[in-house]
Amino acid sequence: MILIKKGAEASIYLGEWFGRKVIFKKRHPKKYRIPELDREVQMQRTKHEPQIIHRAKIAGVPTPIIYMVDLKEATIIMEFVEGKQVKQILNELSDEDRISLCYKIGKLIGRLHRSGIIHGDLTTSNMILTPHGNIVLIDFGLSELSVELEARGVDIHLMKRALTSTHYKYADECFNAIIRGYEEIMGEDATRDVLNKVKEIERRGRYISER
Repeated sequence: MILIKKGAEASIYLGEWFGRKVIFKKRHPKKYRIPELDREVQMQRTKHEPQIIHRAKIAGVPTPIIYMVDLKEATIIMEFVEGKQVKQILNELSDEDRISLCYKIGKLIGRLHRSGIIHGDLTTSNMILTPHGNIVLIDFGLSELSVELEARGVDIHLMKRALTSTHYKYADECFNAIIRGYEEIMGEDATRDVLNKVKEIERRGRYISER
């Protein structure tokens, strides 16, 4: 296996499993936790992520296929999605293609939220554009089930921050396109409420930074 990403919670490896090119996501033990508690936390989170991924797929959001969940090893074996991270290609697209892609992303986020799923790490790094033009959402390690406005607002705020930091030249137009797609799924009223919550979250951040 080849290590391709080492995070605080888990390491991501590229490898083969019964002739398939797959991703192994293995959660790390935490030495600061009591071993028995740490084991329980690892197992719960290893179970939780595939459940959310399955639920997202039912909601019409493309996600990786889960091949196996090994609770003993705190490891998920899932499909390796062929394609490129949206982060890698968004700035290189034509204006028309960029807007179109962001509109589709907004619809996917809307489908998640309408189904009570909060992704928890909405960045263009966690979106794969496949050779067939589909967008696949990955890395649901921080996801949760919630229909709370605060949770939805935080999700959209994270998306907005990711655009600002990584795609700053196109951040406004991309975010507006995402919101148009989101509104198509969630409706005008729910979208307005989420955007108001995003503004509130931004004000909180400015207040803290000024203190």
